[in-house]
Amino acid sequence: MNDAPVRKIIHVDMDAFFASVEQRDNPELRGKPVAVGGGGARGVVAAASYEARRFGVRSAMPSVTARRRCPDLIFVRPRFDAYRAVSHQIRAIFQDYTPHVEPLSLDEAYLDVTEDLKGIGVATSIAEEIRARIRAETGLTASAGVSYNKFIAKLASDQNKPDGLCVIPPAKGEAFVATLPVRRFHGVGPKTAEKMARLGIETGADLRAQSLAFLQHHFGSSGPYYHDLARGICHRQVKADRPYKSVSAEDTFLEDLREAEPLLAELERIGRIVWRRIAEKGLAGRTVVLKVKYQDFRIVTRSKSLERRVGGETEFLDIGARLLRGLLPPPRGIRLLGLGLSNLDERQEAPEPLLLPLDAT
Repeated sequence: MNDAPVRKIIHVDMDAFFASVEQRDNPELRGKPVAVGGGGARGVVAAASYEARRFGVRSAMPSVTARRRCPDLIFVRPRFDAYRAVSHQIRAIFQDYTPHVEPLSLDEAYLDVTEDLKGIGVATSIAEEIRARIRAETGLTASAGVSYNKFIAKLASDQNKPDGLCVIPPAKGEAFVATLPVRRFHGVGPKTAEKMARLGIETGADLRAQSLAFLQHHFGSSGPYYHDLARGICHRQVKADRPYKSVSAEDTFLEDLREAEPLLAELERIGRIVWRRIAEKGLAGRTVVLKVKYQDFRIVTRSKSLERRVGGETEFLDIGARLLRGLLPPPRGIRLLGLGLSNLDERQEAPEPLLLPLDAT
């Protein structure tokens, strides 16, 4: 990975970040199964310690399910101010090695170290040094993937978690991708993974076996992208301070919904997930956007813009609920709801509403 034309990319991913910060700051939680999030009947797990993960507890899991799997699970309310402070420490470490840092969230980032500021020259050595500094300066562990593009570096960072390092040189990229399930690929969401499975595509090797024409026929403009991924090819550059245009989430229901109460409950659940992402990324915005897809696949969007930033999770959910009530009762069953925030900017100082506990995250 020392040849000039080859990029040297590191993906650093903190290990169970939120839960690890809580265990670091509260010694009584160390070695115990911990979940960050709302522990109430309608709560959702935002993050789980590795002790909890051994019982099958995962992020986005309903709290009721998590408690059923792990009766001794300890729920802790999120402290985004604490997580953000640690994230700033970690990013300061990254900046000592390269100005080309692209944060994805509070706990992960891409680094392009093709030309590193310290003149180390070897991406693996840089990753090892960064991980050692993170441990020494924050008391937390990080895993890292080192490769020649962003796609493989991100896949590699997950290979030896927690507290692991995985290096995939160019000569081994295609073979590495071939062994992995396509559902782990960036850009292959759950619905696309299901479609690929119906076409007999389960792994990178299965994807590589398909022609470009086949992939374009079934996946349209995304076909060439998937064709490249199967061969370990990714041209996406590390872009420092990449601006977010919006943050949103949506969900397709198993059965079409018509009644106001279940629709509003589902929208609240989705909205809490969105707000967690907004808080994690330290963002704020002025426009709330509602998306509704009916059973006949017709899509309707509604939005509400404020002259100021949306004040917090409660206001965000309230605006979303008002937008949805304007479409009730629905003319036909609703198969999908989505909620998002746009007209974004970074918060310089996090106002109090951002720090409110999340009942569902």
